[in-house]
Amino acid sequence: MQVADQYWEPLDVKTHMLILLLPLILINYIRNLKLLAPFSTLANAITFVGLAMILVYMFNDLPSVNEREMFGTLRNFSLYFGTTLFALEAVGVIIALENNMKTPQYFGGYCGVLNIGMTVIVALYILIGFFGYIKYGSKAGGSVTFNLPSEEVMAQSIKIMFAIAIFITHALQGYVPVEIIWNTYLDQKIQKRKIFWEYVCRTIITLATFTLAITVPRLGLFISLFGALCLSALGIAFPAIIEICVLWPERDFGPCMIMFIKNICLIVFGLLGLVIGTYVSIVDIINSFK
Repeated sequence: MQVADQYWEPLDVKTHMLILLLPLILINYIRNLKLLAPFSTLANAITFVGLAMILVYMFNDLPSVNEREMFGTLRNFSLYFGTTLFALEAVGVIIALENNMKTPQYFGGYCGVLNIGMTVIVALYILIGFFGYIKYGSKAGGSVTFNLPSEEVMAQSIKIMFAIAIFITHALQGYVPVEIIWNTYLDQKIQKRKIFWEYVCRTIITLATFTLAITVPRLGLFISLFGALCLSALGIAFPAIIEICVLWPERDFGPCMIMFIKNICLIVFGLLGLVIGTYVSIVDIINSFK
């Protein structure tokens, strides 16, 4: 939108989103995961190139670390906690793909697909987050692309690349809800015109995400809310509870009950993040509307 408004008559953000709605629905009609793989590969390549170009901007006249505050407030940490958990929601997509791998035995393990993929993702988050803060300080936007000079062609190309990468991977993000809603529940109950109703299901899921994006203001605060409210339980506490339940009959918790202690710490940490993060996010959302 920012790039388009530089060259054409400025339009409302909702108008831009409506223009993209039909192509977004069509790309979500891709049913075969193997057909989505090339789109994901292309998006990854575009993302890496875009991040490299962003680092060029960051390292240009990079201020000293001493010019920035080293510590934030405890209140802002709770917002960071929710945002970080939301950023790692791709784990849900990755785990769902295990069943479709040609060699699923390579998914887990110390050097498996999951650990390698998440290590790269976390490293990129830390790299961009750290140098983004050093470069822009308190003026850093919700996305580092907001801080790029809007009139420069290179900055505009970065924004276009990220927009394309996000757009073509939307179908991959929608794969899991379709897998759950259609394959688990609806497919067994619908006997006629299954393909038609599957496309209806995909359309409704796409429209639901589109409606949330177009109607929810102050998206950054809501991202923190959803991260703290949902993912602190689903991503931290529940996996620890499930592992305790699985290991409990055999009491196979390792030496000195190390696995049990670790899981209890994760449960407490997840619940604290759930309560504190949700409370702070709701308070900030209420204050932002006043």
